[in-house]
Amino acid sequence: MTILKATLEHLNDLAPLFDGYRQFYKQKADITGAFHFLTERLTQKDSIIYIAYIDDKPVGFTQLYHLFSSVSMQPMYLLNDLFVINDCRGKGIGEALIYETKQLAISENQKGIAIQTAFDNPAQELYKRLGFKPDTDLHFFWTVTT
Repeated sequence: MTILKATLEHLNDLAPLFDGYRQFYKQKADITGAFHFLTERLTQKDSIIYIAYIDDKPVGFTQLYHLFSSVSMQPMYLLNDLFVINDCRGKGIGEALIYETKQLAISENQKGIAIQTAFDNPAQELYKRLGFKPDTDLHFFWTVTT
């Protein structure tokens, strides 16, 4: 397995994974939208994406966003996206991707990594096994209605 920090050069491998991730969360397929969204993230450098390969085949990714804690006055990351293709789950890919994010947080002296995921996502067991603790601070969300 190889894990790389994604650049625009990885977009053709990354966009189908991202579209699969969105479909996992019951969104309609939108490969054009996936390309556009990821191009913006990578061009604007407002997220960090790691992509995993096995034998040159893209099999998973994770995407981090920058956050700040006002209380501790420290930067941290939000691990917003983690996805591994179906036939590669249970092979340590998600764990390896999270390991990369942890190493990045350590090397940059971040406060830590927050994870945003569905309350019923089976990956929560992976997060717990890798040392993530449930957090009681993130209870509310307001959605703009149009």
